[in-house]
Amino acid sequence: MADTDQERTEQPTSKRLEEARKEGRVPRSQDLSTAAVLLVAGGALRVFGASISTSLMGVMHAGLELSSAQARDPQLALATAGSELLHALIACAPVFALTVVAALAAPLALGGWNFSLEALSLNFTRLDPIAGFGRVFSVRGAVELAKAFAKFLLVAGTAFLVLHNQATQMLALGSERLADALGDSVRLVADAVLLISGTLGLIAALDVPWQLWQHHKELRMTREEIREEAKESEGSPENKRRVRRAQRDLLRRRMMHEVPKADVVVTNPTHFAVALRYDESRMRAPRVVAKGADLIAARIREIATEHAVPVFEAPPLARALYHNVDIGGEIPTALYVAVAQVLTYIYRLKAARTSGQLPPEPPVIDPSIETTRH
Repeated sequence: MADTDQERTEQPTSKRLEEARKEGRVPRSQDLSTAAVLLVAGGALRVFGASISTSLMGVMHAGLELSSAQARDPQLALATAGSELLHALIACAPVFALTVVAALAAPLALGGWNFSLEALSLNFTRLDPIAGFGRVFSVRGAVELAKAFAKFLLVAGTAFLVLHNQATQMLALGSERLADALGDSVRLVADAVLLISGTLGLIAALDVPWQLWQHHKELRMTREEIREEAKESEGSPENKRRVRRAQRDLLRRRMMHEVPKADVVVTNPTHFAVALRYDESRMRAPRVVAKGADLIAARIREIATEHAVPVFEAPPLARALYHNVDIGGEIPTALYVAVAQVLTYIYRLKAARTSGQLPPEPPVIDPSIETTRH
């Protein structure tokens, strides 16, 4: 069944959110950035406006007081203009610096900074006119158009009220001294910017939750997508089986390498084979270094025969060891006596063969050992 918006009812996973971030898809609010920049710019003008107007006044005086020699010499005039421009930039530097900081800090409040090479890559689907018309005439396009029109009306209404309220003060600027008029004009501009940006701040307060909701809505997933992602993260059952098979093969190869080091191989005689090793200086009790059933048991017996490792037939003990002791594990205390009988017999058998004596009688293993609780 094709995925539809109605079916995307599950919240996006952390992997989905991370992939979207790598693609450059993070929540953004242009209204928040615009309001932050204008608020900071208006506040900076309100604080530094007087000093800026005084500095610009000095720049204007210096520019209008050129001597005849400076006016006739192009290089000197250019140098003077560059010097005064530098003074003007230094005077306005606090406003510029705070505005840049606001522009960089605003994204941190919503989605944080994000640089994505994938977002910069060439994507011809974005140039598709049919898809473009689809986005324009979609429900989201209609909502964005309605939002833009509502913002225009609200900002335009605020600007009209601000200008209407400042009309008398703006007309009075013509009757003031130049220095006073310049300072008052900067103050009026700062007030207007603050009031209009305050309106944009209210719009941003509504737009930010909308953008967050819209972003999560676009990234919602179907249950099938979540299952597929879980398979990719944890591995498909086929891959898991292959990994387990490879692990078993590796363990089997390591196990077979330990058979030549064993002291004895206890057999069933055909169904089970368990290789035991005991080093009194390094081990508290004998350990199972290899074990297997059927074909693996046959391979253990073959390797033992090839390397002259004694093979002892004791079906109850072989079955008890196979079912109760892991590879590399020590034998349980309930099997100490039976294993000690076997090892003692093997050691005595080796000694008899070396000295040319008659072989000892093999021990009789108690059949009930198989049913003993280990």
